[in-house]
Amino acid sequence: MTLDSTVDFLAGLCLDGRTVEELPAALMPPDLASAYRTQDALVDRLIGSWGGTRAGYKIALTNPAAQEMLGVPHPVFGRLISSRVHDSGVLLPAADYAVRIIESEVAFRMRSAPSPEGAPYDRHSIVEHVAAALPAIELVEHHFAGIDRVTAESLAADNAIHGAWIHGEPIEDFASIDLGAQPTQLVVNGTLQFTGSSDRVLGHPLTALAWLANALPEYGLSLQAGDYVTTGVTTDRIYHANAGDTVVASLGEIGQVSVAFE
Repeated sequence: MTLDSTVDFLAGLCLDGRTVEELPAALMPPDLASAYRTQDALVDRLIGSWGGTRAGYKIALTNPAAQEMLGVPHPVFGRLISSRVHDSGVLLPAADYAVRIIESEVAFRMRSAPSPEGAPYDRHSIVEHVAAALPAIELVEHHFAGIDRVTAESLAADNAIHGAWIHGEPIEDFASIDLGAQPTQLVVNGTLQFTGSSDRVLGHPLTALAWLANALPEYGLSLQAGDYVTTGVTTDRIYHANAGDTVVASLGEIGQVSVAFE
C-alpha cells in the first residue's frame, strides 16, 4: 500500500460515483495513523474538485448499534467540507450520491480551541469551548457494497464515508437543555420512520465531542474556533433516501432540520 495509490482509488470512487465490494487488501492502510494520513490527502483531492475548505469534523460509530453492525468497537472521525455543508431545507440531486444514508444527529459549533493543558476532556469540561448546539442530518455516502466488511482503517481512509451535512438553526443558549436526553424522530414524506434519543451517542453528545478533542492530537490535529462537529446517529436504524424524498429530523428542544432530494 502507498498513500498515493489508495488516495487515487478512493478519490476515483467518490468523484465518479462508483461502488466496489470493498477496499482491496493491497490498498488497505496498515494502521489508523496511516488511514488518517490517507484521509487528509483524500480531502485535499476532493476539495480540489468540489471547492470549499475544511469546515470541521464528523464522528462515526458513536452509536452502539452502528459499532455492532460494522464490528468496529470505537469511534472514527472524518472531515466536513464546506462545499458539502448546507442549510436546512436544501434540495439535493439524488444522482450526486452513490448512496444516501440519512442520520439524525446533534452537532456543535466550537467557540474556542481546547487547550492541551485541559486534556483529557470529558462532557463537562469540553462544554466551555462550545459556542452553539445544532440539529443536523448527515448524509452518509459509502462506496463499498460489502459495508459489513469495512474496517476501522478503510472507514477512516475514506473520510468516514461522509457525503454531505445539513444543519438547522444554532442554539447558543443551550445550558438549560439536557443534550443527553432529547427524543428524536425521523420523518420521511410526512410519515414517521424511526425514533431515538440523543443518549445513543456515547451516552451524551458532549461525550462524543470530548472523545474527538482527546483523539485529534494523537494524529497532529486539533479542534479550532468555528469548527462544526456532528456527533453521530441518534436512532438505531438508518434510512436510505431516494429521489423525491423529503426528510425531517426532529431533535427535541435542539430543533428540526430537513433535506429533500430531486
